[in-house]
Amino acid sequence: MSAPAGMTVSTAGLAQVTLRRLIQYALLFALVVIAASGLSGLLERLFTSGAVLASTDVAGLARSLAFTLIGGPLALLLWWFVWRRLDDEAERTSAGWGLYITAMYGVSLIVFTTSLLGMAASLIGQRDGDWAPALANSIAWAAIWAWHRWMWKHPRKPTVHLDDVRAVVGSVFGLLLGAGAGIAALSGLLDVAIRGFPLTVTVEPWWYSVLRSLVWAAGGTVIWWWHWFREGGRRFQTNLVDSIMIIVGVFAAGITALGGAGVVLFVFLRLAFDRDDPLNDLLEPLAPAVAATLVGAVVWRYHRTASIRRSSATTRASLLVTSAVALAASASGVGVVVNALLAAAVSPLAGGATRTLLLGGISSLLVGGPVWWLAWKPRNQPQAADAIPPGRRVYLIAFFGVSAVVALITLLVIGYRVFEFLLGDVTGGSLLDRIRAPFGLLVAAALVAGYHFALWRHDRGLLAAAEPARKRTIEQVTLVIGQHPDPDALARGVAEATGGARVTVWLRADDGGPGLPAPGTALPGAASQAPAETVSQVAAALDGVTAQHALVLVGHGRLEVIPLHSPPK
Repeated sequence: MSAPAGMTVSTAGLAQVTLRRLIQYALLFALVVIAASGLSGLLERLFTSGAVLASTDVAGLARSLAFTLIGGPLALLLWWFVWRRLDDEAERTSAGWGLYITAMYGVSLIVFTTSLLGMAASLIGQRDGDWAPALANSIAWAAIWAWHRWMWKHPRKPTVHLDDVRAVVGSVFGLLLGAGAGIAALSGLLDVAIRGFPLTVTVEPWWYSVLRSLVWAAGGTVIWWWHWFREGGRRFQTNLVDSIMIIVGVFAAGITALGGAGVVLFVFLRLAFDRDDPLNDLLEPLAPAVAATLVGAVVWRYHRTASIRRSSATTRASLLVTSAVALAASASGVGVVVNALLAAAVSPLAGGATRTLLLGGISSLLVGGPVWWLAWKPRNQPQAADAIPPGRRVYLIAFFGVSAVVALITLLVIGYRVFEFLLGDVTGGSLLDRIRAPFGLLVAAALVAGYHFALWRHDRGLLAAAEPARKRTIEQVTLVIGQHPDPDALARGVAEATGGARVTVWLRADDGGPGLPAPGTALPGAASQAPAETVSQVAAALDGVTAQHALVLVGHGRLEVIPLHSPPK
């Protein structure tokens, strides 16, 4: 009874330590946030009010003083208590400490950089901008960020737990911020080059907005470079880093690049075949689309190249993700084209809207199709089981499942529209006009599902052919054995072991005597023997026996095989 009691005490002690860490780190996080908020409020009043701190906002000043003078000392006291405990390696490597450092590092980085960049951008073209709150916020949270980075990199008490998470958080935040602002800045430049100066030039010069976007883009790029190169985010060989590279650098960037390229081609097609709208309206989406294409392609290309240097699994994942994005674009283009063709058949007079819809589908198909062809290589599909890469079957099943669900939903929508047409007012348009949009989506989903299902069956056939086939030398086995707990399971096991022979089990009228000797022993064993042992011994006895029918007698501690042939007719 002492062992379970000791185990209970150990489990209870571990639970108490975990609860204590959870409470102290959550309390420390809250106190640090409260102190930073109070310090930011005091700094803001110092920058704007000079010596008159209170002015008319007495409640705000009282709140800032309380947060700073009460929350600050409490945060320092609790931190000192936690910091002294970190001499213990168990505390330093615990998940709670790593989570706290990661959460506070990420929050302080985001608040500090966005406040600083927002203040810098607001100073462009604005002489009397409200810069004080942003400056105060950036100073307070910059101190919090520097403090926690010092603890992260401390020479005697380094926080090695979740290092990759902190690097990934900073690099992803910087990448998204820099790429988004870069698209906005490049879009502003290209829009002026394509359509001329905007009407807002009378309010402020057009390049003010471009410079503000450039400030955000430069800040985001610096943050990404710092965490990806300086903090070593690219050197972490972990599943998290690989997954983030695929999700953000390949998937999100691929969607941005393909979406922008589709819009660019759509604008050019409209300029060539559908110029009903004014030229300025036709060219309006061109600049943002070109910017998204260029920035997305640069980000995608970098992460695609980086994934090749990491591992073969990451390379395959990036190819599959690229193929998935391109296939989704191509399938949506097919659906839109079918929709536009049905619309033209229903309403031939509505040429402008139908032509625009058709050009949109063609542009999506022309952009996604070649990329999918290059990434998937449909002409170079595996022709042997050993050529099937890992993850391919999961990809095929996932795409088949998603497209099948989409097809089912669109089929239900079509059924609803049909019954609505039959039971409702017939003046609401033709039946074909009501179902053309879901029907186009149904056609695209059915094509995708059918193609991936055919590939999955092909791969399954290759894998089945590569499995070593058992040569069946016996057509039928009659097994006579004593009392057995599960004769059906015994019959299935013998049938599998003999390559699919038909097995019939007969139970002896007597008890069969003692059971078979266990493997490796010479004496008879007990009467009750495990089914797996019996199957293995029967299979070993039948090995090398060639006959149409075999009679296997098991009992009294021995096993006898009698080959049988059918009598001549």
